[in-house]
Amino acid sequence: MKLTKEKRELSDTCRGRKGKMTLLLAGVTLVSTFGSSFQYGYNVSVINAPAVFMQEFYNQTYFDRKGIPMENSFQMLLWSLTVSMFPLGGFFGSLMVGPLVNQCGRKGTLLINNIFSIVPAILMGTSKVAKTFEVIILSRIIVGICAGLSSNVVPMYLGEMSPKNLRGAVGVMPQLFITIGILVAQILGLTNILGTLEGWPVLLGLTGIPAVVELFLLPFFPESPRYLLIQKGNEEQARQALKRLRGWDDVDDEIEEMRQEDQSEKLEGRLSVFNLCTFQALRWQLISIIVMMMGQQLSGVNAIFYYTDKIFESAGVNKNDVQYVTVGIGAVNVFMTCVAVFIIESLGRRLLLLAGFGICCISCAILTMALKLQATVSWMQYLSIACVIAYIIGHAIGASPIPSVMITEMFLQSSRPAAFMVGGSVHWLCNFTVGLVFLYMVKGLEAYCFLVFCAICLVAVIYIFIIVPETKGKTFMEINQSMAKRNKVEIQMDKQKLNDFQPASETLKKKEEAHSASVL
Repeated sequence: MKLTKEKRELSDTCRGRKGKMTLLLAGVTLVSTFGSSFQYGYNVSVINAPAVFMQEFYNQTYFDRKGIPMENSFQMLLWSLTVSMFPLGGFFGSLMVGPLVNQCGRKGTLLINNIFSIVPAILMGTSKVAKTFEVIILSRIIVGICAGLSSNVVPMYLGEMSPKNLRGAVGVMPQLFITIGILVAQILGLTNILGTLEGWPVLLGLTGIPAVVELFLLPFFPESPRYLLIQKGNEEQARQALKRLRGWDDVDDEIEEMRQEDQSEKLEGRLSVFNLCTFQALRWQLISIIVMMMGQQLSGVNAIFYYTDKIFESAGVNKNDVQYVTVGIGAVNVFMTCVAVFIIESLGRRLLLLAGFGICCISCAILTMALKLQATVSWMQYLSIACVIAYIIGHAIGASPIPSVMITEMFLQSSRPAAFMVGGSVHWLCNFTVGLVFLYMVKGLEAYCFLVFCAICLVAVIYIFIIVPETKGKTFMEINQSMAKRNKVEIQMDKQKLNDFQPASETLKKKEEAHSASVL
């Protein structure tokens, strides 16, 4: 009986323990996502509710200076700049990811990034008192830089610290806090809270609070163990960080896996964006993240939110109550992203991507028909509402949260920063482009603009089905090996090192035999 028990314990050890959600891992996830990702979502939505009051402030400030009212065309230009500077700043922030994370680390970059939140929060919060609208436009590009950095660095940081069986769930947390940030901004922006003539500066300035919280709490958490070992060459610090994160002392398996990754990358060196774009061994990974990021932003989510007010008004919702409906849509977005956190490890990334883009595709097609027929068929307005909700559900479980998880998983340490720079740049450029051309699309195509988004979602579904592999439960090296055949390259590894990736059956058998002999 004693031998059987010891055999069972040895078997469990040899098969490798599944990582658990320790208090430290949960803490660093909450602090980094609240301190960084939440701000991204908050600043996406915060200027929507007080837009009328802010434009009045622009006009009044101009009148006080010049003695004449601001022309409508100039006011429209200033407001367009206020809106579009945020994604433009996000693009600049994405370009800063590689240099910062390689020099300062993942945690260090997040701490530095708080400067790009606290400073503009103070500027925007005091803009009305200072009677200057220029600082709002300047601050929007600065908080955009903050969002561009956080949207790339947080998934990278958490993905590198999480055990492989929790990597997906933890990787969706940044997107969850982005949706929470959007919802909080919608709630605080209600006309009976801060969406008022007096309250809008406070509403804009609140974005600095999460940054202050992160600035004080994040230093107590460890740096990414992979960064410490592979890029800094400090195995002892990496080992200590892993022990704290996992809650046990035996982290040899993960350290060995990191060593193998380091060994396989020594010939490559640290990849720049240019090297990444010309590197055959990562060709399909790069194409995949570009397709997924383009699909995420060009799939029509901005159009859905734009049309939401009109759709609900046509269904009989009072115009003054539409703001509460918008909050309700934001709550659905949060809830479904939360669902994605719990189902990603059981259903996998690939299935959620296919389901998410597929639901968005079907919703856009039906919504086009419903919008064109709602003037003649009374119940079509309710079908329009159902399509909006279905679209939000599809985007929340697949298109929104999964692409950043895939960037973390499809690239190794030397290429991951460059991959996030590419993915982030595509994300923000597409976001910026949609902001520029969408109103022209609506004017020219009306409801038929959703057919364009339907086609984009369909292309994403076909590509993911044919090319993108499932990455659930695999090490970074295993994922890299699974893509090697498609890239038509061969990954050379030491035979002894490959033992770590094989099922434990042979190694387990040898260890059990040796253990049995020693006991007998």
